[in-house]
Amino acid sequence: MTRPRIQAQLARGFDPVELRRIKRLWVRHSIAEDRRDIDGLVATLAPECRYEVVPTGQTWDGHAGARAFYTELFAAFPDNAFALTEIVVGPQGVFEVATLTGTNQGPWAGAPPSGLPIRLEVLILFPWDPATERFLGERIWFDRGAL
Repeated sequence: MTRPRIQAQLARGFDPVELRRIKRLWVRHSIAEDRRDIDGLVATLAPECRYEVVPTGQTWDGHAGARAFYTELFAAFPDNAFALTEIVVGPQGVFEVATLTGTNQGPWAGAPPSGLPIRLEVLILFPWDPATERFLGERIWFDRGAL
């Protein structure tokens, strides 16, 4: 997947209709994630989406990759919960800061299961694709030492 050059991203205008569309889709995505609804999550994604865990360099491509990412996440933290603390919606997509809590029951982000509760601040970028009106996946940052 090719990421638009930063100049092109900065040049995007602020269309209130598009911003509402982006926000509504992000809400649908969040509800699907809370329900562990992988089909609902994939429905919010462009076919060429990419999931990237930046600290580990792991990536998953396309809808099949997104399904694999969420299958692993939900198995690793079956009781996971995301508490949103910050959000920015713009023509480039959505950026959120959230606290992930759950019990680490399976491998995730290159770390083996610990069986312990975790509390992890995560930063997530949902790049917007105006052509498909879907997200191009997620780029996820967190402190690996906190796992």
